[in-house]
Amino acid sequence: MTTEEQQKQSQTMPCLQKKKMSEMIETPETDDVPTLPDQDSALAAFSAKEEEIERRRSQIRERLQAQFTRVEEEAKRLHLIQSELDSVTDPMRKEVAAICKKVEIVNRDVKILGINCQKKEKEYRESAEAFDEKKKEKAQLLAKLAELVSESEKLRSSKLEELCKNI
Repeated sequence: MTTEEQQKQSQTMPCLQKKKMSEMIETPETDDVPTLPDQDSALAAFSAKEEEIERRRSQIRERLQAQFTRVEEEAKRLHLIQSELDSVTDPMRKEVAAICKKVEIVNRDVKILGINCQKKEKEYRESAEAFDEKKKEKAQLLAKLAELVSESEKLRSSKLEELCKNI
């Protein structure tokens, strides 16, 4: 075969195939091959199913898009609420942190002053004990002094009487 013959044959082949298909559609000799009205109804049913599927797809897309839009709006709303909460709690946090630092500083000062106070109380007790001891010692010495003075007075008065007698 030459190339021209092959081209002619390939051009005539689709025509033959088309004729055979049309003959099959028009001849209702067997039950296996659908007739034209059955084929039309099958095509109509198929296209109706395709349209139904496409309609459902579009409905689902619309619902998903609506849900996605709602989710985005809710996300924006949540972000806004979060930023408002941060702005409300942030100043409180700063104030609380500042007060906590002041409390820690005062607590350190209280500890230092408590230690100093304990030292001073100990010193005071020691000083008070020393004071009481010195006071007791003074009282004893004063008592002894008074005793000595009274003895001395007695002795002087007795010597004075003796001198008076001797004169």
